[in-house]
Amino acid sequence: MKTTSTVAETRAQVATYRKAGETVGLVTTMGALHEGHLTLMRAARADHDRVIATIFVNPTQFGQMADLATYPSDDKRDLEMLGDEGVDCVFLPKAPTIYPAGDETIVETTRMANMLHGKVRPGHFRGVTTVVARLFNIVQPDAAFFGEKDYQQLQIIKKMVRDLQMPLTIEGVPTVRESDGLAMSSRNVRLGAEDRAAATVLYQSLMAADAAAAKGTTVEEMWSVIADMITAEPRATLKAVDIVEAESLDPVSGPLKGPTAIMISAEFGGVLLIDQHVVTPGD
Repeated sequence: MKTTSTVAETRAQVATYRKAGETVGLVTTMGALHEGHLTLMRAARADHDRVIATIFVNPTQFGQMADLATYPSDDKRDLEMLGDEGVDCVFLPKAPTIYPAGDETIVETTRMANMLHGKVRPGHFRGVTTVVARLFNIVQPDAAFFGEKDYQQLQIIKKMVRDLQMPLTIEGVPTVRESDGLAMSSRNVRLGAEDRAAATVLYQSLMAADAAAAKGTTVEEMWSVIADMITAEPRATLKAVDIVEAESLDPVSGPLKGPTAIMISAEFGGVLLIDQHVVTPGD
């Protein structure tokens, strides 16, 4: 496995793949890898000759510096996991490589970045699209793979690629969960035992909403089912329940008319967790 830290090294490595006529799949990460990340690597491998991963804790997507300072990091462990998974190249840059001195350019989906979860974390998605656009420009992959757990992020990145006519495809990969349903996340390691047990209410509420949708329900009724379940958990602080059209993220109301995304966020012991599920009426 090749490890690079500069733009020139990374582009040279990609050039060797291109010269051999090979396709490239990209998975961007902030490290602290878990099975969910490895699932993305496998999805990229299934469709491409070469897999490139990036590890970069992006400072511009953190609203609070304390959150950035406590973000878990273990490059040695992550590199071992990626090597075992057969990843071909890992781009491991420092901040000045991604944000050079004098940097002033941002990339933002002005509507989608400032709605829903973007209201809970102002500026977060602007940081995400800015760094992802730069990584896409450096690596220039054929496709990039993202987990559906960060559902709004996935739709925002798809929108950015469409709007800027970037020559790659964006592939969403289903959320990977623990045996009790909790969505895998690097943040889970920060949960105490009681908060970890309580956090399963996120998945339970989504499944209750899914069951309601299968029987026939309204957006408002699904919202109440989710909110009531989460607020009934004393260790949970509900932040948002957003029910929207699955692709545009436009608000919906009344009876379900088509694929509908449910996105929820809640804090457990000061740790913000998110989850999502797409429901289709009658399924």
